[in-house]
Amino acid sequence: MKGTVGELGEFGLIRELTSRLTTTPAVRVGPGDDAAVVAAPDRRVVASTDILVEGRHFRRDWSTAYDVGRKAAAQNLADIAAMGAVPTALLLGLVVPAELPVTWPTELMDGLRDECQVAGASVVGGDVVGGDTIMISITALGDLRNQEPVTRAGAQPGDLVAVTGWLGWSAAGHAVLSRGFRSPRAFVEAHRRPEPPYHAGPAGAALGATAMCDVSDGLIADLGHIAEASKVRIDIRSAAIDIPSQMNDIGQAVGVDPMQWVLTGGEDHAIVATFPPDVKLPARWKVIGEVLNPSALPQVTVDGAPWTRKGGWDHFGDIES
Repeated sequence: MKGTVGELGEFGLIRELTSRLTTTPAVRVGPGDDAAVVAAPDRRVVASTDILVEGRHFRRDWSTAYDVGRKAAAQNLADIAAMGAVPTALLLGLVVPAELPVTWPTELMDGLRDECQVAGASVVGGDVVGGDTIMISITALGDLRNQEPVTRAGAQPGDLVAVTGWLGWSAAGHAVLSRGFRSPRAFVEAHRRPEPPYHAGPAGAALGATAMCDVSDGLIADLGHIAEASKVRIDIRSAAIDIPSQMNDIGQAVGVDPMQWVLTGGEDHAIVATFPPDVKLPARWKVIGEVLNPSALPQVTVDGAPWTRKGGWDHFGDIES
């Protein structure tokens, strides 16, 4: 498709974007009306929203529009899964400059659509607005399927801490891209297109998870959210965390201890949860620590000691790409 967003116009762009979408049985009324209608059999709707800004959350010279779409959907759908819910729908708010080639928003929509299909959801509507900078606002919805939500506030002393998914891969990929390289490809792709274990959220809830969170800000930071909400201390055992040999190689090449990426790198969207100690966890869950009684130490420790190195994502303190 040739031309710019401005040449196509608002309604032409909307028609082009919505024509690329698929649907699911949960969608009763899709794009094209005043609002979408999504079935909520549980009679409770799990909702999460996020904003991505060009230059802060993504760079067009690093990621294709399709990559950005996959990532934008993934980080929101992962929040739904981390509540123990099943993702059902996604809404898009899009700000784009008039001179942007039409291919960019259409490829973005393809990425959103395809990531939704992975999670079993669909894009059901949204809005487009002209502006000076590309901004993407995503709202994701989910269904609890008659289960109770798993919040950050239920961890109990004695619980195990377990994780499923990748840790540190996105941060390692970011380090590679920051130095002008594009390989090892697996780590670069992990940064461009995270692959949250969506199934693990509802499955963890069914196993009896007492608290749960997706790892978006970094393992220590996100476990800190659980520790604060649950009023406990959490200790991570570093020896329980496997670091791939290629990540070690990247760390050696750039002068970074890869454990830094594992403990403080965000945007992998792994699922971390606490479980009662008698729960038999499937192999996909890796036990990496335990929940302890509160103490004078920080709420999250590593091998019994405070983590003193910088890390963890803060939208008002870091610049991401």
